[in-house]
Amino acid sequence: MSEPAAAAAAPGSPAPVVSVRPVVLPVPGRAVDLQVRVSAPMTGSGLPIVLLSHGQGNSNNLSSLNGYAPLADFWAAHGFVVVQPTHLSSRALTLDPRTPGAPFFWRSRAEDMTHILDRLDAVEAAVPQLRGRLDREKVAVAGHSMGGHTAGLLLGARLTDPEDGREADLTEPRIKAGVLLAAPGRGGDALTEWAVENIPFASTADFSRMAAPALVVAGDKDASSFLTNRGPDWHADPYVLAPGPKSLLTLFGAEHGLGGIAGYDVAETTDEDPVRLAAVQRLTWAYMRTALDSGDPAWQQACDALAADADLLGRVESK
Repeated sequence: MSEPAAAAAAPGSPAPVVSVRPVVLPVPGRAVDLQVRVSAPMTGSGLPIVLLSHGQGNSNNLSSLNGYAPLADFWAAHGFVVVQPTHLSSRALTLDPRTPGAPFFWRSRAEDMTHILDRLDAVEAAVPQLRGRLDREKVAVAGHSMGGHTAGLLLGARLTDPEDGREADLTEPRIKAGVLLAAPGRGGDALTEWAVENIPFASTADFSRMAAPALVVAGDKDASSFLTNRGPDWHADPYVLAPGPKSLLTLFGAEHGLGGIAGYDVAETTDEDPVRLAAVQRLTWAYMRTALDSGDPAWQQACDALAADADLLGRVESK
């Protein structure tokens, strides 16, 4: 079988990448300092920024600034500055399970991204090769699984804080667009008993005010049966239940790993597929390019390439 067109439609030659970690950003009141990895092309100016939020998972280091290299490497090699925080939920930190907000730290995760945007001067100072090369008006957020939940909150999704019963609004207006990868769907009767008991903040997920442009990526074999009784369609909820402009990329045959986005050759990926991974890399890159610059044709070109092989990889719909 020949390589599908969507996977072959590369966005130009990759640039050499500089990657620096950890860049340490002290945050008063946070359990530990915020550590981030910064990856960027060695050349170019006016570079857009993408904040990449890791998921949970069973590995110690994938859920940290050390994970998601297949996405971070690709995006950085093709013109983005990628900033990856280690959220407090990371197993790599081995925090006391009694730490306030544990184990998922849903609020702190979103606040990490706001702290990064507040401290871009410090990021530039820590990575001298970046000085004067960022376009701070072009910021996107991307997240996988629990990271997709984080991205949704930053784009305008709401929930009721189970601790105090108040609505949480963590919308970050400096973020102009987002990519939600295998993100959680709605709560209520869509959740399993285990999820209701162990992830109470997920019960009140509300996408009705997630107004910022976003691409939702879902695998049609991603059942996530420990979280939801609705099957793979649950992961499309951030598209279905949110207002436009939104796009939904449904990947045929994909499970929660979406072909291997969390890391190279990692055991957690149950659907490892280099062609699927290449499609995710390039389609997400193209979406963010166009979402941050309406004159950039990358997204339309990527959708056209995907349509040429829709029976092999997936489909896109938009509203």
